[in-house]
Amino acid sequence: MKVGIIMGSKSDLDTMKKASAILDEFNIPYEMVIASAHRTPEAVKSFVERLEAEEAIAFIAGAGAAAHLPGVVASFTTVPVIGIPLNATALKGIDSLLAIVQMPSGMPVATMAVDGAKNAALFAVQIGATFNKELKEKYIAYRKDMADKVLADNAALQAELKK
Repeated sequence: MKVGIIMGSKSDLDTMKKASAILDEFNIPYEMVIASAHRTPEAVKSFVERLEAEEAIAFIAGAGAAAHLPGVVASFTTVPVIGIPLNATALKGIDSLLAIVQMPSGMPVATMAVDGAKNAALFAVQIGATFNKELKEKYIAYRKDMADKVLADNAALQAELKK
């Protein structure tokens, strides 16, 4: 099981590291590359084809502006692609969001929120959890921990309000 993380520019790295941090937390191997849909399309194709051959379960593709990278990745694979619109222009990522969410029929790309790298990685975890029982159990525990933290925060708030 492996996930491919791809971004078109070094300036995207800080956001995309949020995805790799989640994959690290779940012990899911990944490869991360900078490759541009426009400037290095052959590098994109080579990365995608190699990881698909290595049985990648998903690709996470971050892209700003015209945001072609997730769609280009999808054109080279049948593995699920998760697009992350990046806040890279004066339009604050809305241009990227619209570009990624409007993939043509037959080339689906799951689209996360602007700069939503963490959720992209969690979606990849969910994909892996559909066929890996150990990963599913880890993901269930992760969600329970999130719920427990919310309940603890509420208990603390209620105690403070009673003072």
